[in-house]
Amino acid sequence: MRAPVGGLFRHVLDLAVEQAAQGHEVGILADATASDALTDQRFAAVAPRLALGIRRIAMNRRPGIGDAGAVRAVAAHAKSLGLDVLHGHGAKGGAYARLAGRFLRRGNSRRVAVFYTPHGGTLNFPAGSMEGRVYLRLERILAGLTSGIIFESDFARRTFANRVGQLAMPQRVVPNGLQPSDFAPHEPDECAADFVFIGELRDIKGVDVLLRALRRLNDEKPVSAKIAGSGPHAERFQMLARELRLERVVEFTGAMPAAAAFKLGRALVVPSLKESFPYVVLEGAAAGLPLVATDAGGIPEIVADTDTGLVPTGDDATLAALMRSVCGDRQAAIARAERLRQHVRDKFTVARMTSDILAFYAGAGSR
Repeated sequence: MRAPVGGLFRHVLDLAVEQAAQGHEVGILADATASDALTDQRFAAVAPRLALGIRRIAMNRRPGIGDAGAVRAVAAHAKSLGLDVLHGHGAKGGAYARLAGRFLRRGNSRRVAVFYTPHGGTLNFPAGSMEGRVYLRLERILAGLTSGIIFESDFARRTFANRVGQLAMPQRVVPNGLQPSDFAPHEPDECAADFVFIGELRDIKGVDVLLRALRRLNDEKPVSAKIAGSGPHAERFQMLARELRLERVVEFTGAMPAAAAFKLGRALVVPSLKESFPYVVLEGAAAGLPLVATDAGGIPEIVADTDTGLVPTGDDATLAALMRSVCGDRQAAIARAERLRQHVRDKFTVARMTSDILAFYAGAGSR
């Protein structure tokens, strides 16, 4: 993987540790330039469990001349370990793994199976942009070097097929999973707001839609929210909150771990315009937080077969209506959240995710 951040980072750490627990020798190779104290702590915590260690090399976010050296470094490291499987995560991680796999197969009788999970990756680039066109073309070229693709949601699978095309290779949807520790019950702080938003502060997360919904609600009675996160559009959202006269009921807390941020609210609001299969929804459901969310991306797959309703993306009036109903009958909202919590506990676990991926390795890698 390239950047060790966000849901992709959590997915890789969970998968690697559980694969090791199931008796496999596992290692991680990640970007060396994207790092902070928390990233280093998380790597240090899992390193003793990974027989093949953790290696960091420079990986540029954008395509460039440095990619050739990075691919050679990935191939050399993989060859030194005598790997059976290379699994690339994200656009850059997927490209490096598949190109390195091509080098490894040259003159080598040992077959290396190469798998790819996009995690949004290529699909996050606008289709008409230069980067989008480059990456989509690369996806079609790299398809021939791929033993199989694993998607975290059926939404991601469909989107990939629509944008890249129907590719003749094994594919499987394996949803993200949670650890038993994620199911600790939610206990809001005494000063918790009515709602908490947790995520990156950028347009696709729908923070502006949330703020307009809060303006509608506060025209009737006070409803508060805490917005936990950072990002490129933070200043714009803070300005909008002031324009909507929400300073007394909305607080921007900055970024913090989800488990700590959950305590800031009595319900979780996810107003996203675009998503893949968001961990914050899984984690909030596991904690038993009442959920108010849009039908973006893979979110409907998380709540499928439950009585948790969703609202259309970008619709602040309908979002406000669902938020109003949660505030109006908190006991019903908590009971609904408990049913969703049990559903997530039964369906979305790291153990199940890992077993499904290992089975896919065995089946597709033998082709």
